Amino acid sequence: MENQQKSDNELAPIVSKLINIIVILLVFIIALIILLIVLVPKSTPKVEQKIEVPVPDKYGNFTEAAKQEALKIKDTTNYWMAPDIESLTGNNNKDLILYGKDLIAHTSEYFGENGKVFKSSTNGMNCQNCHLDAGTKIFGNNYSAVASTYPKFRARSGAIENIYKRVNDCFERSLNGTALDTNSKEMQGIVSYINWLGKDVEKGVKPIGSGFKDLAFLDRAADPEKGKLIYTDKCQSCHQSSGLGLMNSEKTAYTYPPLWGEHSYNDGAGLFRMSNFAKYVKYNMPLGASHNSPQLTDEEAWDVAAFANSQTRPHKDIKKDWPKIEEKPFDHPFGPYADGFDEKQHKFGPFKPIKDKLDALKKAKKSKV
Repeated sequence: MENQQKSDNELAPIVSKLINIIVILLVFIIALIILLIVLVPKSTPKVEQKIEVPVPDKYGNFTEAAKQEALKIKDTTNYWMAPDIESLTGNNNKDLILYGKDLIAHTSEYFGENGKVFKSSTNGMNCQNCHLDAGTKIFGNNYSAVASTYPKFRARSGAIENIYKRVNDCFERSLNGTALDTNSKEMQGIVSYINWLGKDVEKGVKPIGSGFKDLAFLDRAADPEKGKLIYTDKCQSCHQSSGLGLMNSEKTAYTYPPLWGEHSYNDGAGLFRMSNFAKYVKYNMPLGASHNSPQLTDEEAWDVAAFANSQTRPHKDIKKDWPKIEEKPFDHPFGPYADGFDEKQHKFGPFKPIKDKLDALKKAKKSKV
């Protein structure tokens, strides 16, 4: 018993030291935990941001939310802008220029069925049906580059053409009418207006925003049947199911022009080329569309072009067009051709193989010179 008590007395200091060590360790661990809680920031769970992609409705119109989102994307490109009409104050040609603008905007009132100058000398369409906003809309087939690039050689005629010839081409093809007398007040007014629009453009320069905006080729032929569905869904509310357009209440002009039929452009017009029509509608149609806010996909633009240009329309004798057949465009739908492709592919595509072949032929011709 005495020996047991002696042994316990000897272990007591050791146990006491162990307890002290354990207590110190526990205090240290607790302090470390508190320190970590205080100094280490709390992790915030990552919230996945939902991105809403603007989608047009069945009529091709985008939602208001999508429009507001599009406005946030600023386009800093220095596009051509038409001169301010107010700047005509004091211009000796003011009246003639304004007359030319009115002729462009209201052509049918002067040359249509009940024209004030010549009756029934055109199909009743207005120049601005093709050259939007009286020839001032960006990528709306505007007149910005006409004054700066004419006179110029045009492969279609195989000759140097001036602005008078170019205007009369439109009267004979797009308006399916008769040419104007180049000395007439009407021709002088139109040319004065076009020259005024391009007065600030450097000679030889095509400003950004002129003509049509480029459109990528499809890897297939444009499909008129698919185009018919698009036309029904997105175009006929204005141009009518017949495609013959809609006249105003006075029956003096088209509120919405005909896209085919006897009062539309003839098969010698620029819009009868599939690429021109597709570019035109892609960046300008339906109403409200623009080059930076289109409402049609590329495929829809090509297909609806194929549909519209497959319908009946006036014919023009174009035997003298493209005297050098190797210079015919890839989408000129009338043979003969120098590239080996047939009329069907030249009309509907696919166009890239034709374009590549034409480029190769031109390159080979240059290398021989």
